[in-house]
Amino acid sequence: MGARNHAARGQWRGRDFVFSVGMASAGAFLMSSKPVRAAIPETLFAPVPIPVQAPAKEGLAALPGTKLFYWDTGGDGVPVILVHPATGSALFWPYQQPALAAAGFRVIGYSRRGYFGSDAADPTNAGVASEDLLALANFLGLKKFAAVASAAGCTVTLDFAMSHADRLLAAVVSGGSLGNMSDPEYLRANASVATKGFEEMPPEFRELGPSYRAANPAGVKAWIELEKKSLAGNRMGPKNANAFNWSTLGAITTPTLFLAGAADLYAPPALMRIAAAHVPGAEMQIFPECGHSAYWEQPAAFNRAVIEFVGQTIK
Repeated sequence: MGARNHAARGQWRGRDFVFSVGMASAGAFLMSSKPVRAAIPETLFAPVPIPVQAPAKEGLAALPGTKLFYWDTGGDGVPVILVHPATGSALFWPYQQPALAAAGFRVIGYSRRGYFGSDAADPTNAGVASEDLLALANFLGLKKFAAVASAAGCTVTLDFAMSHADRLLAAVVSGGSLGNMSDPEYLRANASVATKGFEEMPPEFRELGPSYRAANPAGVKAWIELEKKSLAGNRMGPKNANAFNWSTLGAITTPTLFLAGAADLYAPPALMRIAAAHVPGAEMQIFPECGHSAYWEQPAAFNRAVIEFVGQTIK
């Protein structure tokens, strides 16, 4: 479909290195009797302290049918709205907020209905998450913005791209399994990823990779604390304005970057590659030894990917 897919070319982009394996080099590896060693960057496993946050205004946006909590660093930079996962909220971006602000962006985080600081979702009228995003952008006076999303936030962002392409400068979607897809091929692939009882397992097991859990117990604890704090009210799965199928994905015109963790139990690279191949011009990047939460597990690599991609689309 014309997608520029980094992963399809065998590239793994981590924090400080690129590991490429083509067919020729793979064959040489199998034929060689010499051991092949790859340098392990020390920073890949080093715990990353949560940085000091940039100054930001907090508020409650009065939108049609709901009130949503948000924070906003302000300024004249290109706006970037962070769209949180189902386990998260506006609180889930402490690694991204100062890094993106330092890069010159106006950074905005918000909580969807039923999450930290926002109104609970009404079971009889839960609203459409992508329309809430539009209403928030209008409330903040944003003509256009870039969206950076994780997990369930990816569905919201892609749904927004389908409905409001004229408002979206770029989309970065990380760890999106797109369980609402209707294509039988994709649904079979998605169903094969998880096992019975998977959703009942602890969220930190499902969403943080094993390397991260082993290397950074303090980071795991901090993530768990924010996850518990985030789920403060009645929440519901995101309701979409559009059907999700190959046709609707193929109509997306927003420059889109797919980010995948090599150890993601929800949305492994193979699954994300299937979806990315149907978005015209989409790019894809894979983080080694990373689980479902790249924004938290490998924030330096995640931030660099976002800053580079959004930066190149707004030139």
